[in-house]
Amino acid sequence: MKNQIKILREAKNMTQNELAEQSGLSLRTVQRVEAGGMLKGFTLKAIAQALDTHPEHLIDQAKEQENINRAKIINLSILSGMIIPFGGVIFPLILTYQTKDSNNKELGKSMVCIQIILATAFSASLIISPFIQKFFSWKFPLFIILIMLFLSVKILIIISNGISLNKKHDIHIKLKTNFL
Repeated sequence: MKNQIKILREAKNMTQNELAEQSGLSLRTVQRVEAGGMLKGFTLKAIAQALDTHPEHLIDQAKEQENINRAKIINLSILSGMIIPFGGVIFPLILTYQTKDSNNKELGKSMVCIQIILATAFSASLIISPFIQKFFSWKFPLFIILIMLFLSVKILIIISNGISLNKKHDIHIKLKTNFL
């Protein structure tokens, strides 16, 4: 809510004082609402009228922002896989299935599907790496390179999805079909 009202107010080149005067509210109320306070009833209607928008528009924008915040939390929970084995799958999966919003649930499922594929490929490559190392008689530990590669790919996916969530309200790296 904070960002939407502030964005609309600034788009109209209004100060908080001007918005307070035009809406008939106190300056403190406008400040409280822009800081994330609850907006309902008379305050909602007065601010919407002063900003030349519908009250539903302000509420819908707040819900959309809240939904994207949940997807961001799911995306960041993937980092737990760097500390806890398969934590990058388990924690986002728990957060996804606790989410009631269908849009967030689909975003979470997409993120978890990618992490399942990554974890499976990583596990298989770690199992195979000693055999490859022995076959080629390599002296350096191949599994260390695989771990570094896996962590780098995981971080790149998290960063690119996080940037995409901020800009487009969707994730950047996803499968065409989810298997969850």
